[in-house]
Amino acid sequence: MSLSDIRNVTVPRRRSRRRREDSKLADHVDRLGEEHPPIPLESVDYTIKRPRLLAERFGSVLAYMTRVELEVERNVLELNILLPDPPEVDRRFYADVWMPQETRHGLILDQMQELAGIEAHEPNLTDVDFKLKLLGALGKVPGVQDISRMLYYLTGLATERSAVLAYNKLHSGLLELGERAIAATVVAPIKRQEPGHFAYYQMAAQELWGQLSGWQRWLTRGLRKRTFDVVGAYNKLQRTQFGDVMHALDISKGGEDDLREYALKVGRAEYELMFAHRRGLRVPDYVFKALRRSAELAAERKGEAWPAAEPAGS
Repeated sequence: MSLSDIRNVTVPRRRSRRRREDSKLADHVDRLGEEHPPIPLESVDYTIKRPRLLAERFGSVLAYMTRVELEVERNVLELNILLPDPPEVDRRFYADVWMPQETRHGLILDQMQELAGIEAHEPNLTDVDFKLKLLGALGKVPGVQDISRMLYYLTGLATERSAVLAYNKLHSGLLELGERAIAATVVAPIKRQEPGHFAYYQMAAQELWGQLSGWQRWLTRGLRKRTFDVVGAYNKLQRTQFGDVMHALDISKGGEDDLREYALKVGRAEYELMFAHRRGLRVPDYVFKALRRSAELAAERKGEAWPAAEPAGS
């Protein structure tokens, strides 16, 4: 068999595998849309037994989560700029499934925090960062948009994993406070929808990573390291607020060991995808450093050091 014959066999096989993978993604999007429509507003019971205690214990968490969910509207604007020619399955996912679900999460959480007397964080619904506009313009250069797509999937992986962990902890905390109505009809339905988003990003990332060339993988790793930030944070204040969220959810109170374990959960998927060849590395260091910086900023605002000193005799 000649070299040209081998190439003629290999290319159709790759195309056939790609079509099967695209079909799996499309089927997943269809199932998400059918099985997890936006949460019906009439299904929510906003009964809050002790609003003051709720605000004191989880006000920082609810304000942050509400803003992030509402900002999905701007996130879709960013995606339209970042990916000038996205695969149709991506567009269907973020425009027809993800945005309606997440926007409804934001509206429900916003009503909940208003009833609890929690001061809202103002969402940014329109302003798109210049760096995203630049990357979107570069997306017309062959090979660059695939890198942008890969960064989108990686951000989605970390964001959804963080959301799942946070909503699980919030749900448990609400039950401990005796706030069963909002735990059952607000947080539980939201946290059931997040894993499906994570699964989409994971499948899409695995598929695309296998198609990237060496230089694209190298550049993706470098850009990811330089641009990673905690979920929903675009400035110092929001990084500080995320530190408050971690403290309220008992993620960072135990010091570096607990925070490193959390970083492992947030960054595991991209570690396994991009860095599995590096022996001994359990989590990308940039994930842990970003989380630690948020914890330190939150402590500094209170005039404290992070992690807090252990009481004498403990």
